[in-house]
Amino acid sequence: MSESVTGGAGPAVTNAGVARSAALYQRARQVMPSGYTRQMAVTQPHPAYVASGQGCWVTDVDGNRRIDWVNNFASLLHGHNKKEVVDAIHNQAATVMLSVMPSEWEIKLAELLCERIPSVERVRFMNSGTEANLMATKAVRAYTGKPRIAKMEGGYHGQYDLLEASFQPRPDQWGDASAPRSVAYSVGTPQSLLDEVLVLPLNDIEASRALLRRHAHELAGVILDPLRLQLGVVAPRHDYLAMLREETARLGIVLVFDEVLCLRVGYHGTQGLHGITPDLTTMGKIIGGGLPIGALGGRREFMSVFEIDAGDPKIKHSGTFTANAMTMAAGFASMALMTPEAFDRFNAVNLRLRDGLERIRVDLGIAGVVHGAGSLSSLLMTDMPLNNYRVLAMAMGSGLAAKIETYNKLLLHEGIYSMRGGFIGSTAMADDDIDFTLAGVKRALTRMQSL
Repeated sequence: MSESVTGGAGPAVTNAGVARSAALYQRARQVMPSGYTRQMAVTQPHPAYVASGQGCWVTDVDGNRRIDWVNNFASLLHGHNKKEVVDAIHNQAATVMLSVMPSEWEIKLAELLCERIPSVERVRFMNSGTEANLMATKAVRAYTGKPRIAKMEGGYHGQYDLLEASFQPRPDQWGDASAPRSVAYSVGTPQSLLDEVLVLPLNDIEASRALLRRHAHELAGVILDPLRLQLGVVAPRHDYLAMLREETARLGIVLVFDEVLCLRVGYHGTQGLHGITPDLTTMGKIIGGGLPIGALGGRREFMSVFEIDAGDPKIKHSGTFTANAMTMAAGFASMALMTPEAFDRFNAVNLRLRDGLERIRVDLGIAGVVHGAGSLSSLLMTDMPLNNYRVLAMAMGSGLAAKIETYNKLLLHEGIYSMRGGFIGSTAMADDDIDFTLAGVKRALTRMQSL
């Protein structure tokens, strides 16, 4: 049976059923563990399988059409099938898809990033954000000659087991709040690898400063996302970032900003918003125009570990698909559209979403806070001050996780495709799409209050 879900001034969304997705899932279970390749795509009782996308809307194989606030985990800056990006891919595919030879597109995308991102004077391309952070780890070790890496408790930097340490540790694993333990995220991670990671307590300036000073002799670098921890719900404070910049410079430790996700918040990335320039920056997602990509950039001094002019580089880096012409062309086409004025318009639309979410929260008397930056927004239904991973974990265990799960399911029923109740915007969204979303959010939250 089908039902029509409408809201605001937006178009109707038809929920036609799940029969074909259910059948595809049964096929998938025969050839993939649990039927999945991506953990974050897991839904019960099975996923919806995509058929097509256009602008900010996606349609699954059963005919269900929903507004897309996930945008492939923030990698689609312009939504689906942006003409300029599609044309770039089509034209490049018709010319040459892959070659061992570099292309001019690689230079053009590198020039664009060096012009925009304050820390970036030189750049190298990879194929994912995970790979970019792995190469950043190699680079800081090669540059300093020191072995250990510092990261934030609860910080996510891709699926590299060293940087996965203490991503989502349980309370019984935490250790001292001022000196968190390094805890394995995946079964089988060796203790020797965990010993190479120093875990810092986010936003605790004095404890983190003390740890940096105590371990400076062995610390090659510090890595963190300057915008968010755990999908946007815990933000590093500006004074904490300033402390990291000051201490790492003084102690001879390389500061790395992971802007794989948060580069999308502005023309100069999150570092531009804060006015704090790291030594190295890792990038990905939006800079590939929707195709797989990662990048590591920084000042010439720090990127010199890749130089081959004087003989063998300190780090040898290559890859079959690295800087392939298809991705470089798509990435340049996508990023070139984002002028400062385009970012202003884009961010204003998403600010309108946050303002609307806040009005709904207040009108319905929901405890919590609406927060975000640029095209990243979320409504957190808790009044706990989420300033570090441990407070977040306690909030999740005290009912926030269940609220998010229910909220996300109700949004899906309203024709809104979101990630854990958060909203990642695209330039394809207009006022009508915001109106549709806000109307659906209000109905979902109203229904949630009655459950």
